[in-house]
Amino acid sequence: MNTPTDSSRAKIADEFASAMSEAQDILARAATETGDKARDLRSQVETKLLHAKLRLQELEGEAVDRAKNAARATDDYVHDHPWQAIGIAAIVGFVVGLLMNRR
Repeated sequence: MNTPTDSSRAKIADEFASAMSEAQDILARAATETGDKARDLRSQVETKLLHAKLRLQELEGEAVDRAKNAARATDDYVHDHPWQAIGIAAIVGFVVGLLMNRR
């Protein structure tokens, strides 16, 4: 089952792997260069790494926002339907107890 979260995780992993691969290639070229050319290559690596870091921070912010929204929705549901929430919690607790008893 492919969810939007799975596809975004794959996209993030691909972007990060691509950025790291490009950075490694540039660093390998920089090892053989000297002077201005080496400085330019190091600058390119720093730019790529900064871009990757900013993208990861952006994604972290989005994940935090989604988690806060889910917590808010759960809190609203529990306040609107307290007895159903208690029943669900009791059933989950019972099932977990059964599963733990099997071991």
